[in-house]
Amino acid sequence: MILHKIQTSPAQDNALSTCLRYIDKQDTLLLSGNAINALLLTCWKKKLSQITVLVLKEDIEARGLDERLNQYSSISYEQFVQETLRHEKVISW
Repeated sequence: MILHKIQTSPAQDNALSTCLRYIDKQDTLLLSGNAINALLLTCWKKKLSQITVLVLKEDIEARGLDERLNQYSSISYEQFVQETLRHEKVISW
């Protein structure tokens, strides 16, 4: 079980698309920083619909996207640390 962490927008680089080539069903995807912008685009919502997606709460709030992204599981930094301990490996893309 791997925690995949993306922090750049899909418009900035190919980290998210590369990650999706390697992610397994039991893995978790954590979006932080500008990566949460992917959840605003229909094409990325479709690609991520079958994956467990977590989003850092502070990044959603900082961008004023609380209501637009309320269907995703948002976690605090403390919960992020717990997720890193729960998963066998963490990969930052």
